Amino acid sequence: MAAEPTPSALPRIDDAALDRWIHADKQLTLHDTIRPEHLADLYITLPTRDGTAAGHGPSAPPLEGAPLGYGHHLVFFHPRNPERALRADGTDTDFCPPEPFVRRMWAGGRMEWKRPLCVGDRATARASIGAVTKKGFEKGTPMVFVAQKIAYGKRDSDEVCIEEERSHVYLAVAGNKRGVKQVTDLPVPDFTFEYLPTPTTLFRFSALTFNGHYIHLDREYAQKSEGYPERLVHGPLTALMLLDVTALHAPGVPFKSFEYRAVNPIVVNRPVRICGAREDNETMVVWAEETSSRIVGMTGRITFSIP
Repeated sequence: MAAEPTPSALPRIDDAALDRWIHADKQLTLHDTIRPEHLADLYITLPTRDGTAAGHGPSAPPLEGAPLGYGHHLVFFHPRNPERALRADGTDTDFCPPEPFVRRMWAGGRMEWKRPLCVGDRATARASIGAVTKKGFEKGTPMVFVAQKIAYGKRDSDEVCIEEERSHVYLAVAGNKRGVKQVTDLPVPDFTFEYLPTPTTLFRFSALTFNGHYIHLDREYAQKSEGYPERLVHGPLTALMLLDVTALHAPGVPFKSFEYRAVNPIVVNRPVRICGAREDNETMVVWAEETSSRIVGMTGRITFSIP
């Protein structure tokens, strides 16, 4: 999550303009093809699949017709906007509230798998706004939470393959660094997986998702404009790692749903540990933490489709 602004730094907020935006109809339809070449680029980016994971060789390039891996749809279906249409921080303006809410952070989400979306499929993502929530206005720390609802399916079918809810938080200005949020109710992990998110990792994932957000790419911007110690790891990359590591430890087990929440920023060049623990036969609790500090960056829960 982002640093909260100090009240003295707040710009003027046009409440009427914000309310008009909240109540306006907002929809977006994106088409893409689940190309095996793009997935091969993802595989060589993920430490779960590039051959560095102990006991696991490099993942073979995906074959046409094979089911898409859990969460791998995140590197498809991106907006294609010219650079002049982006915001000053390099982010797309689709579904963004009006100024001064210009700082975007990935807050969490949910995915549910209904039926397979396969490699080679020509597919469509239909996105709309599920809810917009204003928080902190009365405290002088205004934030706008925007929840998207996205339905993914094959282009020649009305059936939904994946349902996703995606939550972003938008802040008005940069502020003082907030304290670390503690997470104390996590179980002892049944498995762990450690990796180092490097600047190359962040660059490659930004390229895969067509994401120009400077917070992942520009050290000076992350430090001076956003107040972080370094560039931040993408929220969807951490979510994808939670899914991919669990798939390594539960091979062949079909996933039903995944809920996750960003808790603290995860920073480049700091080793990260992905953890998972069985809650019961149908549920896995997962989380990502900094290896040295044990600060938890993201928590989640995966449910399985057990016959």
